[in-house]
Amino acid sequence: MMATFFGEVLSVYSRAVEEEEEEELDENDEDEEIRRELEEKREVHLHWSSEATTSGNKLPCSDFVLAVGQNAACFLSAYVLSSDTWEAVGRASAWNERSQAAAGEESACVFYRRKDDPSVLICSVTSYLAEDQLFQWTEKVFDRLQLRQLSVTVLSDGALADYKTADYLCGSSAPFLRSLRTGAFGERPVCPALEQPNILTGLPAAVLNHCQVHRIPAVSYQCYSDVIAPDSVTMETYKPALTRLSRSIQLDPSPSTDILRKSVRSSDLQSNLYI
Repeated sequence: MMATFFGEVLSVYSRAVEEEEEEELDENDEDEEIRRELEEKREVHLHWSSEATTSGNKLPCSDFVLAVGQNAACFLSAYVLSSDTWEAVGRASAWNERSQAAAGEESACVFYRRKDDPSVLICSVTSYLAEDQLFQWTEKVFDRLQLRQLSVTVLSDGALADYKTADYLCGSSAPFLRSLRTGAFGERPVCPALEQPNILTGLPAAVLNHCQVHRIPAVSYQCYSDVIAPDSVTMETYKPALTRLSRSIQLDPSPSTDILRKSVRSSDLQSNLYI
């Protein structure tokens, strides 16, 4: 607004103000487009084989075992998946700042199914999932599973340095297991519960939280170890965790040295301090 010498009040058009508003709108549109492109790039993708999808949208599943981390994945590879009773039926891929080339991530999250019992499903995860991808992964995977009579077991790696305890001698007993379970899990875990203030993080926490919300029986076993690389002693620590699944998952009590070496060698170890 502007006042004249005669007392009139006139409205004044300011092109500068309009140009600023247009620039702000353009910037907002560009920011929104960048966010949308980033969200699409970071989307979690599930890929199932034709054999796994013939029975419809939902996969029959009574027991779902999820292994997260190098030692947990190598344990399943050497002690369970080395037999010819298992077949790969799917994989998950996700890009993020810590992941390697997209093509290299395809084998870092694989789903296996027993040939003679399709209701037993195993997933081995060695790739990194960012915080904004954890909920996505969990929702998409469980959305494909039949939840009726489903039971979930999670095996995960934990660094001994992250384990908080008043007993300074605790490290001498490493590696060791600690458990967390949902309210619907009625059985007794095979190891002590995870003591406060220790918490689960990452994908194991996301899966256990999902199961708690949806009242799915689930138990998580975290193995605390003082080694970074896959290690045969650490792998053996997971054995008791699958005791209750002995009818559906048979463990090889003593895998050959060749199988152990192959499992360790095939694992994509990421021990770089800068990753």
